[in-house]
Amino acid sequence: MPEYPDVIPMIAYRDGPKAMDWLAAAFGFKERTRMTTKEGRLSHGEMEAGNGLIMLATPTPDYEGPRLHREHCEQARSWSSVPYIVDGALVYVPDVSAHYERARRAGAHILSELEEGQDGKRYRAEDLEGHRWMFLERS
Repeated sequence: MPEYPDVIPMIAYRDGPKAMDWLAAAFGFKERTRMTTKEGRLSHGEMEAGNGLIMLATPTPDYEGPRLHREHCEQARSWSSVPYIVDGALVYVPDVSAHYERARRAGAHILSELEEGQDGKRYRAEDLEGHRWMFLERS
C-alpha cells in the first residue's frame, strides 16, 4: 500500500483523463494511478505534486467544472472575478519562476503574475477546467 499524506485534495474534472495529462504537462505533477471505466471516464486518479498528492475523478456525466459553470452562472462569474484562490490548492515548488513559465506555455490561465510575498515568491493560475492553484517558492 503506497504512503498517503494526511490531507489530500479531491478534485472533480469533467474530462479526468485529459485533466491528468494536462496537469502533468503544465504543472509537472506525476501520475501515480489512473482508473477509467469502459467508456473512458476517470473513476479514480492520483497525481503526485512534490511530496503531496491530489486525487481526481469525474463524478457524473453531468458534472461541470468552474470555467464551464461560470459561462451560465452570474454569481460564479462574480465570485471568480478576483485573482485569488477560491476553493483551490496551494502547492510548494522549488523554482516558481520556471514553474510559471511551464504553466504559461501549456496554456494555464494566469490569474496573478509572479510576485514576492511575505511567505515567498508566488503566482496563481487556473487549470484547463477553471480550478484554481497557487504555486509558492519558500523564502
